[in-house]
Amino acid sequence: MIEATGLTKHYGRTVAVDNLSFTVAEGRVTGFLGPNGAGKSTTMRMVLGLDRPTSGDVRIDGQHYHDLHQPLRTVGALLDAKWVHPNRSARDHLRWLAAASKIPRARVDEVLDLVGLTGVAGKRAGGFSLGMSQRLGIAAALLGDPRVLLFDEPVNGLDPEGILWIRKFMHRLADEGRTVFVSSHLLSEMALTAQDLVVIGRGKLIYQGTVEDFVEHATESTVLVRSPQLDRLRDLLRAEGSEITEITEDGDALRIGGVASAAIGELAAANNIVLHELNPQVGSLEQAFIQLTGDTVEYRTEEHRSEEHGAGEHRAGEPAGNGEVTSG
Repeated sequence: MIEATGLTKHYGRTVAVDNLSFTVAEGRVTGFLGPNGAGKSTTMRMVLGLDRPTSGDVRIDGQHYHDLHQPLRTVGALLDAKWVHPNRSARDHLRWLAAASKIPRARVDEVLDLVGLTGVAGKRAGGFSLGMSQRLGIAAALLGDPRVLLFDEPVNGLDPEGILWIRKFMHRLADEGRTVFVSSHLLSEMALTAQDLVVIGRGKLIYQGTVEDFVEHATESTVLVRSPQLDRLRDLLRAEGSEITEITEDGDALRIGGVASAAIGELAAANNIVLHELNPQVGSLEQAFIQLTGDTVEYRTEEHRSEEHGAGEHRAGEPAGNGEVTSG
């Protein structure tokens, strides 16, 4: 388990992390999300003792990282896939890490096989593609068979097969009871990988909880309805549904918010209205992320600024953010 309490980091007058508290549970894959510059990498570095907090505390299984007797046997981390001597082979890179931590040499070939690098184990790591470097970094994180794993953007450079592999691999690690903490800017992938989320913006906690709750509370589910009798259905819905929040045109369909699809179907059946489609539309992690972090992004595109001016939402003197659909 990872537990941060009031974690704060200043670089001069810049506040990178601001009184951040969260818990990463064991047996779960926890996604770490936030806009560019939100403080994710700084937070991970503080977890690993690479940066000293200005104030606050962060512990791994109740201990500070520098107090761990054999760190690689407790915590495995991938923060920079290119952190490897370019002239060493993949096998030799792992062998010196193993020797430094008194890890049996046989473990090197085990982790190379786990990440699919056995066939290139004797090749220079400096010639690896980014995807292969990511796999080598994951192998290094797994070397000590740790209980806690931190991955910063682990799917960068991986092809679709590699992304699917690491998703299943993380789930397997969590199923074994390990703590898995992973940041990624690929929100569609994080929606499939993470079970829990820690979301930050400008160094502050925005949300902690399950992916499902994050999406449910940040977005409104709607129902898409197609029918040759849309006008009649619309009138009935407006007359019957005090809980309906919206009825909008969507091409040749209606998009209805605030009412369940079953209730719409029952209303249509009771009034002999033919339905060609009755399709619940659930909000996405991407939509929820934009909704809750829009005020905390550091960089904003001209198009996004124009849209906000048109909507009357951006006020002079306020910091601007961007409209990117990324979290890192």
